[in-house]
Amino acid sequence: FDLLSSVALTGTNHEGDQPAHLTLKDDGVPEAVNWAKYAGPEGRFCPAGVYEYQPNDVGEMNLVINAQNCIHCKTCDIKDYSQNINWVCPEGGGGPAYNGM
Repeated sequence: FDLLSSVALTGTNHEGDQPAHLTLKDDGVPEAVNWAKYAGPEGRFCPAGVYEYQPNDVGEMNLVINAQNCIHCKTCDIKDYSQNINWVCPEGGGGPAYNGM
């Protein structure tokens, strides 16, 4: 199974106009601490691939948050070394809707 197919199987739905439910307390921490010291662990611990580091125009790594992939497992809230990721419940009570459960 590829990552996006597995995310789709969760049935998680995010409305396009809802406020972001994943934010950073300090925008500088991912690159200055997490990438510099630990090579960006959030890019590895998230089972849905929400967090990824991509190089910018000058080759520096920047954290990109793909909140639409979030399956609401709260792994980021638990495993983030710096506790910089702020996870809040999305609007409308959205979350996984596994079929057959």
